[in-house]
Amino acid sequence: MVVDMNLSDEAVDRIFRALADTTRRDIVRRTLVGELSVSEIAAEYDMSFAAVQKHVAVLEAADLVAKIPSGRERIVRGNPETIRRAQRLLGQFEQLWRGRIDRLDALLSTEP
Repeated sequence: MVVDMNLSDEAVDRIFRALADTTRRDIVRRTLVGELSVSEIAAEYDMSFAAVQKHVAVLEAADLVAKIPSGRERIVRGNPETIRRAQRLLGQFEQLWRGRIDRLDALLSTEP
């Protein structure tokens, strides 16, 4: 089985570390539905603006969102391509494990 080499080990680590946090997953979900300013995102959470900015920075470093300047604001847009790449990687792991389980089932179902 060939593993998707479109993502380096470091990129995969950044993506899954970023997605390990509930707030960051929610920010990704919101920004995939529509673009939001950092201020609009911050208004949705019971935390400081600076804390939300840090969450957005982690997501940006993982290429899960992009921050685009728009006047005095920064607009955050989700990056569906990075999500698709991570999904393909997880799909490859799923195929690997399904193959192993299928082989185990075949081994156990053979009569001695």
